[in-house]
Amino acid sequence: MLTLKYFARLREQLGAQEERPCVPGQSLGQLRDALIAQGGAHAEALSRAHFLRCAVNQQMADESALLHDGDEVAFFPPVTGG
Repeated sequence: MLTLKYFARLREQLGAQEERPCVPGQSLGQLRDALIAQGGAHAEALSRAHFLRCAVNQQMADESALLHDGDEVAFFPPVTGG
């Protein structure tokens, strides 16, 4: 299983956390596409029209990163300081 975490506006749209079965050989980009394909709030929040940052096991990662059972994946929008 993967643990998915969402931060900032994504948390408001999708909730704090969810679990999802891990598909062998699945990349972070493929996971995002699968979540978008669910439609509804996932499609809107994770849309390719939005730039999102991603982390796997608390390390920044790009969408080519391969996922493994037990990984924690985080999605968050770019953050600006003030």
